[in-house]
Amino acid sequence: MRFWLNVQPFAGKFMYAVLETGSKQYRVAAGDTLEIERLAVEAGKPFTFDRVLMVNRDGKVAVGSPTVSGASVLADVVAHKRGEKKLTFKMKRRKGYHKTIGHRQELTIVKIKEIKG
Repeated sequence: MRFWLNVQPFAGKFMYAVLETGSKQYRVAAGDTLEIERLAVEAGKPFTFDRVLMVNRDGKVAVGSPTVSGASVLADVVAHKRGEKKLTFKMKRRKGYHKTIGHRQELTIVKIKEIKG
């Protein structure tokens, strides 16, 4: 009997891609739902990601330099929302200076329909 972990968790026989958006990289497969940085697309409309860095087609891996030519990921924009509030507190001791700064990231929820390429 084998008791070790799966060394290659994404080496299965399904199709997935690594795409880049908002200076971040995401591994996606058809049917996945992602929260990414805000896209300038209305909710309910389709969006195509062209910056696909890697595609795995049933075990055949295509790695781009920097992108895979002809590959794209088609997704539907589900909704727009705002992320949780991040608070930052600045203070200089013995000077009476303190300041609270908050930030909420604008996010878009997308559902991956298909991977082309």
